[in-house]
Amino acid sequence: MMLIHLTHNHTLMTPASRKIAFDRIELIETFIAIVDSGNLSAAARLLNTTQPTISRRLQLLESYLGLNLIKRTTHTLSLTPDGERSYERYKALLATWHNVESDLMQAKEEPQGILRVLAPHAFGQEQLIGPLADYLAKYNQVSVEWNLHDDRAFHDFIGEGIDCAIQVGEITYPDMVAVPLGFIERIVIASPKCLAKYPKVEKVTDLANFPWVALTTFYQTHISLAHSETNEEAVLRFLPKLRTDNLYAMKNAILSGMGIGVGSRWVMNDALDKGDLVHLLPDWQATPLPVHLVYPYAKFYPARLRCFVDAMKQVLPSVFEHAAKQA
Repeated sequence: MMLIHLTHNHTLMTPASRKIAFDRIELIETFIAIVDSGNLSAAARLLNTTQPTISRRLQLLESYLGLNLIKRTTHTLSLTPDGERSYERYKALLATWHNVESDLMQAKEEPQGILRVLAPHAFGQEQLIGPLADYLAKYNQVSVEWNLHDDRAFHDFIGEGIDCAIQVGEITYPDMVAVPLGFIERIVIASPKCLAKYPKVEKVTDLANFPWVALTTFYQTHISLAHSETNEEAVLRFLPKLRTDNLYAMKNAILSGMGIGVGSRWVMNDALDKGDLVHLLPDWQATPLPVHLVYPYAKFYPARLRCFVDAMKQVLPSVFEHAAKQA
């Protein structure tokens, strides 16, 4: 990353800090790294420097601001109230800085090399292949390693060489950049074969009378539904006949008449159009699942990653819109 030494406004500086020339962006990055990683040693490893250097940078930033940002004890670090305010504002500032820097550098750097991406099985097989093909066609010096996982277990991005991940549902990597891409609508579905065995569904509590197929990545023994007009909420509890972490396996189990379930609308649309599945109680839906693209904080991002992030941000909202229009 190109370092720019900013000219300081002397009316804002303490006498001690006025004597020291330093890069404020570097100090801000160090402060963010300390908070995100939890301690000075981890921050030093993240920024590829030494713990004394990290400590010195923190002291310089606190001296410059005239504030105590972090409470230090023998074993832990915690933010002061000034530190909490500074963290939120500096993190937003740093994100803006990196965006500006990336835009400028992207103009002269050609994307190349291998991009390693994690994505959920179903979403990665269907909804993302089109945008991925467009990305590869545009940047012919890039190749992609497309790893599909339905488990939401922690991955060591740096250790495993992962550039980014498409994350459906709540963020499980809180200390990373998370770019919102859209929402996936979830509906209650059943097959006519299953519905024929039970009384007609007229109210949301009737759903508790059915056997259930559960998607373990998002619900297992209960699920909350909300009415689209009244915002009334209902919590359904059940003992599933089948639990699976795969959306396709869940869909096929429901098609077989094994039970009812809640699944992503886009993967059910074809079966709904053919009459192989029935959308139960259309006014009641589970909370839509957010979709993010996540990647580690870094001083510099390769062009292949920056361009992929931009491509997903541009294309995925229209993918979600198309899926909703098919309903």
